Amino acid sequence: MSNQYFGTDGIRGRANSFPMTAEVAMRVGMAVGLTFQNGNHRHRVVLGKDTRLSGYMLENAMVAGFCAAGMDVFLLGPIPTPAVAMLVRSLRADIGVMISASHNPFEDNGIKLFGPDGYKLSDELEKQIEAKLDRDVELALADSSMLGRAKRIDGVHDRYVEFAKRTLPRDMSLSGLRIVIDCANGAAYKVAPAALWELGAEVISINVEPSGFNINQECGSTHPAGLVKKVHEVRADIGIALDGDADRVVMVDENGNIIDGDQIMALIASFWHDNDRLTGNGVAATVMSNLGLERFLRDRNLELHRTRVGDRYVVEHMRLHGLNVGGEQSGHVILSDFSTSGDGLVTALQVLACIKRQNKPASEVCRMFEPVPQVLKNVRITGNAPLERDAVKAAIADAHIKLGDHGRLVIRPSGTEPLIRVMAEGDNPELVRKVVDEIIGAISGVRDAA
Repeated sequence: MSNQYFGTDGIRGRANSFPMTAEVAMRVGMAVGLTFQNGNHRHRVVLGKDTRLSGYMLENAMVAGFCAAGMDVFLLGPIPTPAVAMLVRSLRADIGVMISASHNPFEDNGIKLFGPDGYKLSDELEKQIEAKLDRDVELALADSSMLGRAKRIDGVHDRYVEFAKRTLPRDMSLSGLRIVIDCANGAAYKVAPAALWELGAEVISINVEPSGFNINQECGSTHPAGLVKKVHEVRADIGIALDGDADRVVMVDENGNIIDGDQIMALIASFWHDNDRLTGNGVAATVMSNLGLERFLRDRNLELHRTRVGDRYVVEHMRLHGLNVGGEQSGHVILSDFSTSGDGLVTALQVLACIKRQNKPASEVCRMFEPVPQVLKNVRITGNAPLERDAVKAAIADAHIKLGDHGRLVIRPSGTEPLIRVMAEGDNPELVRKVVDEIIGAISGVRDAA
């Protein structure tokens, strides 16, 4: 195999550069279409996208590939990633595709794939598809009489809004809540405000005017400063920030304090545990989740299961161990009672339900634990070679010794960007900052000398 296409969350890169070119997208459509043709029925794929300019190019290229493989394509238009995961099952499709680079800037794009069960593909299936991409996939394409058709389907937004609303009890109303929703100029710019309004909330929407260029631009879950400002300005009860494809959420209480994925998981797990809804007696989270979450759960006799970074690995662990709450500190929360993937809107609704049930301000309901001081810094690199250098290994070993039993250290290459991420946490904030800076310095030194 001459190329590696898949990272931790599908295929991702700068639009119109390898691997995010029209040619690769078309070949992905061909390869995926051939991989998921089982049986003699007409095969179908549901294809959604976010609001990036490059989505037009990649969407059309993938349609050509799927049709060449003999698959009918249902075009959903701009729609959240979790809606694609839901619709692939609801419409009995063979495969679901989301064209999105999630929280990345508009220059990037990506391809996420969902199997007929609504779950992201396994490593084994991705390897099968990769193998086809570097072969003469055209040799196995459909006969001219068996080519697929493509059509846009209506009503998918309403279908997803109703699905999200049904995750709340029938008697639940959001009446009395003033909510600011930041849609990141992304895929949920229509559905998220609509769902909140239909549930009775007073809704103030920001960043709901996508231009193709402004997705995630100083807004959304990765840039919540604008949301904080708006919450203060309109004296809202709570703020909700989604990312570009709405599979993650970060929230803000009435005082402007950030409620991240760890606090959200702690709240929902605690609430569900008290109501005998939590399964598996624990929560699945990645190695990046705060030590404070682990201590909070332990105090409640619940277990924190740590996984590799990536929601796909969290979901796999949840399925293996029978857990129904899991996710990432970034706000990618999976509630498997409702969805097979992260769903920012559904997660936000569960938090709002906790607030309504307790009839207290968000600041009192959502601050479940005091986070352990944590520092995360990124250093841009080419390749992973710096981690193998003696100077970097020595800095990492020294950091482990300094932190001892009172902290954690995680160093990993990003699966979506050319970065090495260095995270440390511990009870001594000065020590945490020091060890991260020393490791970053060692990596930068090796990089600059190369």
